[in-house]
Amino acid sequence: MPFSATRRVSLGLVVLAVLCLLLGDFEISTHDPWQELGRLALGLIRPDFGAVDALGEALLRTVAFAFVGVGVGAAAGLLLALCFHRLWVRTGCAFIRAIHELFWALIFLQSFGLHPLTGVLAIAIPYAGIFAKVYAEILDETDPSPGRALPRGTGRLSALLYARISQAWPHLVSYTAYRLECGLRSSAVLGFVGMPTLGFHLASHFAQGHYAAVGALLLLFYALIASLRLWVRPKLLPFYLLAAPFCLGTGLPILWSNVSRFFTRDIVPAPLRNGEGLEGLGPWLGDLLLHQALPGIWNTLLLSQIALVLTGLLAMALFPLISHHFTGRHLTGRLGGGLGHGVLVVLRSTPEYLLAFILLQLWGPSMLPAVVALALHNGGIIAHLVGRRSNEIVLRPDAPRGLDRYTYEVAPRVYGPFLALLFYRWEIIMRETAILGILGIATLGFYVDSAIQEIRFDRALVLILITAALNIGVDILARRLRGYLRLRHTINRQSC
Repeated sequence: MPFSATRRVSLGLVVLAVLCLLLGDFEISTHDPWQELGRLALGLIRPDFGAVDALGEALLRTVAFAFVGVGVGAAAGLLLALCFHRLWVRTGCAFIRAIHELFWALIFLQSFGLHPLTGVLAIAIPYAGIFAKVYAEILDETDPSPGRALPRGTGRLSALLYARISQAWPHLVSYTAYRLECGLRSSAVLGFVGMPTLGFHLASHFAQGHYAAVGALLLLFYALIASLRLWVRPKLLPFYLLAAPFCLGTGLPILWSNVSRFFTRDIVPAPLRNGEGLEGLGPWLGDLLLHQALPGIWNTLLLSQIALVLTGLLAMALFPLISHHFTGRHLTGRLGGGLGHGVLVVLRSTPEYLLAFILLQLWGPSMLPAVVALALHNGGIIAHLVGRRSNEIVLRPDAPRGLDRYTYEVAPRVYGPFLALLFYRWEIIMRETAILGILGIATLGFYVDSAIQEIRFDRALVLILITAALNIGVDILARRLRGYLRLRHTINRQSC
């Protein structure tokens, strides 16, 4: 594919984002945002770990929910991967992974309340869909030759274990470890809907203006993510997986009558529930689409398009922080590279929801906190992956330095992989954009949360289904663009 096609697609995305920028609301409405930002920075410099009650318990719950949710999701995903060639399995997996963990949590809160099962299922269900897709891709890429060499009469299970899984095992383990890091982020964010994880305490202390406690919680979360490889060792994994369910807590008992009522009555559209029949369903659905779904879809698309382009700009600006071609291999360069690596770790380790929550408190309600949060997190992830890819490039001895090296030597060579990663994150950015509505931004999540607050679960379910369909549509569009630009081979699975 000629470079002109890549240039046209890139320019089209930028022009569309500029148009969206003109239509969005990006006002800073707080009286003195810089003073609040300074107080938060001071809290990070002078954290007060003693100000957080039950800090150890919150940390333990965060880790436990991540291990159980990811463990269940990985086991289910592996089973689904074995039959991923079936259309109904692929479709089902696409649907469940298109719904954000917080939406799943809001659904199960209505059935199970603040029970550990709510948090576990909220992580396990979408992760099962993600694991199924990635595991199937890994297994499909294995060399078929060992399978042909097996003795005649070898069972399907034995052939699978010895010919395919044995080859794919290192890749399966590597991706599962990465997904555990994502699970810790998801587990922390579940605290914002009431689960007893780090996010619950962070939201509480932020609301009270206790920035020293907020700083302590953030630093603890970053330390937890950064030290993951030190304490998650293969020999210890069985112990963690066995112990984690006993560390979830008990929570409130499940009222199974509420569960039955939710699935048999509460989510049934009101006209059908009230005996109005199909005649009343059309006006009810039309009103929902006109006053909630369409405004939510518009704002979700608007915000996600701006965030997508800003993510790309940040990624291309930040990847030199960890590229050997710009940091060098001498002592000063290694120190600079280490600092750059730390910056990108913080950006990619902080969940978009958490970043948006913090920025909303500092800047007030508008689209600006959401766009910046999405761009910082996703830009950090893509910059990290593109920087690692750039280290594989071999430059000639007389290659230029400085800005010319970036412009003429490195950036053109990493632009294809960068664009593939950006398109791969598109559906994820859309999914996160929708969920940020829970914070008060008028995306689809705002109307979902409003419907739940009004105990209109039937409306909430329709809006969640619309959100999933929108995410699937964007994923299909991104895949077609990757195919049009011939970028499939450049995708890194850790961009999931």
